Amino acid sequence: MKSSMQVVAGRTARGGVAGFTLVEVLVALVVLSVGMLGIAGLYVMTLQSGGTAIYRTQAVNLASDMADRIRANRNAGAAYAAGASGALTCVGAGAVDCAPADMAADDLLQWDTELAATLPSGKGAVTVAGAAAPLTYTITVSWSEPGQSTPNTYTMSVET
Repeated sequence: MKSSMQVVAGRTARGGVAGFTLVEVLVALVVLSVGMLGIAGLYVMTLQSGGTAIYRTQAVNLASDMADRIRANRNAGAAYAAGASGALTCVGAGAVDCAPADMAADDLLQWDTELAATLPSGKGAVTVAGAAAPLTYTITVSWSEPGQSTPNTYTMSVET
């Protein structure tokens, strides 16, 4: 003989409780909320890491850009270590024939402008080692990311 149980107002015919208690529901909500907070924290870390990777990629591209400019203007020598001038002297002035040192100053000015526009607090420096060919150029790009106390740097060496 099978007995069938009737549920009346949350209780079975034998006196047991059917359904969930309020404590069980609250525990389930706490477990769910802790899991959701963990996922949110992971999402924030992913966004930060993605931003860092983008900045590093841009720094590599900008350093490579300066390396290409140096290779294209091999006769400038130590002029790349002198720093950027205040205004374009060669390219922006429409000159046809530029001295290598003027071209180097223009390259540095354009590069500094790109650094400032692309990277947060972006700065760059070029140092030259050697007195005769082959010269070794060290290109350094630095930038500061939000929330970091020390700036990030990327360094590249080029020999021409």
